[in-house]
Amino acid sequence: MSARRVLQSALFLGVACSVPNARAQMADGPDKDLFIKTCTKCHEVERALSKRQDKTGWQETVAKMQGMGLQADDADLKRIIDYLAINLPADAILKLNINTATRIDLESSLSIKRSVAAAIIDYREKNGAFQSVEDLKKVPGVDATVIDAKKSSLTI
Repeated sequence: MSARRVLQSALFLGVACSVPNARAQMADGPDKDLFIKTCTKCHEVERALSKRQDKTGWQETVAKMQGMGLQADDADLKRIIDYLAINLPADAILKLNINTATRIDLESSLSIKRSVAAAIIDYREKNGAFQSVEDLKKVPGVDATVIDAKKSSLTI
């Protein structure tokens, strides 16, 4: 088997194995399957699992997703919002450790683009652990106002 084929197989297995694990972490509920069916058309389950919000926060997130092309009827969206508010509530919010956070955690917690989250991880890998939350502002492409707005939810 060629090296390329081995790499393709490894990548496939990594993706195939990680998705069921993320789905297994989700709380069972009558609308779990509806959430998975609707939301995984655009992003991975882990993106939602990394967020904790109250019902209003989930409504805002779903409205944002509609603006980005999410298509579902209002009744289904209400069921999805209710499922998320119950199973991923705001009271379970923990501070995000910027020295251990994954790309998806950074994207969802800071509401930043994938490229900016990747730049944070690259910077961290090249320069070592951040010594303060303020150090995030040294990363090229990071908007200081975003860091200032989210500072209370971040830790090192």
